[in-house]
Amino acid sequence: MGTHWWTARPTTPSAAFWTYWSASTVSSVGSAVSAVALPLVALFELHASAFEVGLLSAASYVAWLVIGLPAGVVVGRLPLRRLQVAMDVVRALALASVPVAWWQDALTLTQLVVVALVTSFASVLFDVASMTFLPTVVPKEQLQSRNSLNSGTHATTQLAGPALGGFAVQLFGAVPTVLVDAVSYLVSAVLVSRLPERERVLAGSTTRVRALVGEGWRYVTRHPLMGPFMWEATLVNFVCGALMALTPIYLVRVLDAPPGLVGLLIASEGIGSLVGAALVPRLSRALGSARVVLVAGLVGGLLALLMPVGSGYLGMVLFAVGSAGFAAGVVVGSVVTRTYRQIETPPELLSRVMATVRFVSWGAIPVGSLAAGITATLIGVRPTLWLTAGATFLPLLVLWASPLRWLRDLEPGAVAPDPAPVGR
Repeated sequence: MGTHWWTARPTTPSAAFWTYWSASTVSSVGSAVSAVALPLVALFELHASAFEVGLLSAASYVAWLVIGLPAGVVVGRLPLRRLQVAMDVVRALALASVPVAWWQDALTLTQLVVVALVTSFASVLFDVASMTFLPTVVPKEQLQSRNSLNSGTHATTQLAGPALGGFAVQLFGAVPTVLVDAVSYLVSAVLVSRLPERERVLAGSTTRVRALVGEGWRYVTRHPLMGPFMWEATLVNFVCGALMALTPIYLVRVLDAPPGLVGLLIASEGIGSLVGAALVPRLSRALGSARVVLVAGLVGGLLALLMPVGSGYLGMVLFAVGSAGFAAGVVVGSVVTRTYRQIETPPELLSRVMATVRFVSWGAIPVGSLAAGITATLIGVRPTLWLTAGATFLPLLVLWASPLRWLRDLEPGAVAPDPAPVGR
């Protein structure tokens, strides 16, 4: 029998990486489209309030608070490829239920929240598996460039996806546009199924889940750099969660932007992320990978102050510039610290370290969304956006209080970790 493209397996590390990259890209495009479509479904079809939109945004990330820590152990004990395929299929089915219910005139906000929850739980396992897989096919010396490429690609999809989503919503309606994301997950599943299976790091382990989780937690929190990086990322993601809830409401109900323009304005975040990811290698060489994290945080915070300024088209332009600037700063810091985490962490701890960081930092996203929704209900959308913009400087304070301020570059062993055994 002949070998078809959808069953042929990559035979080299390079080919495996590009298959991995293709799957991530397709999935990311669909997710970026639905990031616009789902809130607009709530706003236009169900006339949701600010709190309800915040609740929907929170549901999209709440799984990190529930299973974020044990996810590293689960991923370590399961075949990476089959786990990712299964999670892609689960997400596709959940999203496909939205247009089915809408066509039967049975769509409710409760269903949207449930769909967001299901995709959230599946995404936790998929993302931890994906981050654990990458270092197995990429040499350490290429990790920063590959992480930079992945972040740049993600930024490109964040640029194109919301714009496409906004136009698709305007042309076809918000609900049919959700189907795009469902299809993207199925395409991703096909591509991931072609990847080579990776050895289970914890295969055969009889150690209790609690003990394994504790090892990852202690390694991160006792490390003089990884600990502060995790808390910095937590504050950044709290702000990002708040922006997820505020942005569609601010653009639609405060600046009166039409759906097509909403997509373009949200895409400004992708422009900033793309620029930031592209500049990481050059900035790291010029300033030092440690210093660039501090500089990126400061510049991103200053530009974020533009988001709540102005009204009408001027307000839209300033919002776009501020959103792009803040996103650029976030991506630069994220690429550098994620690369350091991957090269510094022992392989047997990597999935648990990644899960620990995601549990804490991404767990802040739904908290930020809910906090922004409640605050906007109490004091208004624009004042809440001002508070959110001001909060972008808090992560910088955490970094400045860490040993990072004394370093030029982040390299393995740059700062000695706590010598206490992680297994105790």
